[in-house]
Amino acid sequence: MSLFDKAKAKAEELFGHAEELYGQTHGDAAATLDGEARRLEGEAEEEQADGEQAERTDHPGDDGLAGAR
Repeated sequence: MSLFDKAKAKAEELFGHAEELYGQTHGDAAATLDGEARRLEGEAEEEQADGEQAERTDHPGDDGLAGAR
């Protein structure tokens, strides 16, 4: 996942949090649930990106040049 995708996931999480708070403060259950769903989706995408990045950095001796001479 690229840096842009990670930033997009963070923005989705923040937008969801804001929508969730709006729903709670205005008594709008639909906005609360939609915001919670967006927030959780953004968090899941961020965790996936972090996991993919950790997989790539698990091999400290690997320079990424497999087969290069």
